[in-house]
Amino acid sequence: MEILKKLGISKSEENAIPKTPCKKCGTEIQNSELYENLCICPECGEYLRMSAKARINATADQGSFEELYADLASKNIIDFPEYDEKLEKAKKTSGLTEGVVCGKCTIDGNKCAMFVMDSNFMMGSMGTIVGEKITRLFELAAKEDLPVVGFCTSGGARMQEGILSLMQMAKVSGAAKRHSESGNLYIAILTDPTTGGVTASFAMQGDIIIAEPGALIGFAGQRVIEQTTGEKLPNGFQRAEFLLEHGFIDMIEERPRMKYTVGKLLSIHKKKNTAKVKGA
Repeated sequence: MEILKKLGISKSEENAIPKTPCKKCGTEIQNSELYENLCICPECGEYLRMSAKARINATADQGSFEELYADLASKNIIDFPEYDEKLEKAKKTSGLTEGVVCGKCTIDGNKCAMFVMDSNFMMGSMGTIVGEKITRLFELAAKEDLPVVGFCTSGGARMQEGILSLMQMAKVSGAAKRHSESGNLYIAILTDPTTGGVTASFAMQGDIIIAEPGALIGFAGQRVIEQTTGEKLPNGFQRAEFLLEHGFIDMIEERPRMKYTVGKLLSIHKKKNTAKVKGA
């Protein structure tokens, strides 16, 4: 089908993957139908998780995405038991070399830098290479005067890299701040789930923060917070709708409208050419 080609998914790739069950209603969904519907269950409307490849091809203008830093990949830097095996499994599961894809593209004709985290690679956890790739992208965007669009999804910092993974919070946050100080826009898009150190750093640094409907967004889990504080928390307090109501995010946008909305925001905030004409 044409949609598979548009999303960068070959027919052989589709046939190699079994039907996907909806996590809410249990409907077994044919992959071609699932991709056609942007990974939204056609029966109940539940949002299923989207791969980085599918999300890029659904958001960037066709043929415009230029991947950067694809050669960077994680290593077992602290000799953590079984980490090498987990990395190899993640590469096979996701088809990626790391948990984030970075690049430059246009969205409805608007130039931008974009990163997309992928939950299929160790739950989008942030290790040293994830932090390095996103940091480099922010630095490049500041240098080239580009806005950044970031799709965030993560289970938090990657425990297999110890304190080095936690250091990425400050590293990426610093790069995002310098990008902001250069006068450029950062749109953060929070998808399900966005948690842990990613939420505590660059995911919440966007000038405009958008979330998908029903996305889980938070730092620690509900049970951990309740055990620590001794208080019962309201149901759904870490969902996008609750966060919007309490001012933590700016808007919720449905997946089929995301490209239009991001393109419109990039157009509205596009920098005007203020350079003086020679001889003026």
